[in-house]
Amino acid sequence: MKKVLILFYVAFLGLVSCSDDPDPITIDPTRPTGSLNVLRSGSFVDQNGAGSTGTAALGTDSQGKEFLQFNQAFNTALATGTVTVFLSTSATFMADPGNGNPNLLPLGPVRNSGENFFAIPSGQSTSKYTHVILWCGSVGIPFGNAQLR
Repeated sequence: MKKVLILFYVAFLGLVSCSDDPDPITIDPTRPTGSLNVLRSGSFVDQNGAGSTGTAALGTDSQGKEFLQFNQAFNTALATGTVTVFLSTSATFMADPGNGNPNLLPLGPVRNSGENFFAIPSGQSTSKYTHVILWCGSVGIPFGNAQLR
């Protein structure tokens, strides 16, 4: 009798736990929700022969979250694997570690050519930043910049 109850219990759990629920919706925090309302944008200017091209756009999604977007035409030399994106108050990368880099906002590494999104950290104002800088840390040179207008 115990074996029958155990089999019934296992079968019941199998039926209850396996349902036809639709696939869960995964929210990717690195991508905007809905369309991006572009506030400022600019075209990349190549530096140091990195082949940087394309457009950077700063905007908000339908949830009010701010993002930096590189368009489909974006390209730069990615062989070093260390190209990092910064918002900056000028076209020149000026590291100031002693003061926490007040004129730079690091957004992360470039993942690939083409469209890329970078979420702006919550609570961070982007109003003072006028440029996007592509910085290759492994060789310590800029690969390009775009003035945001």
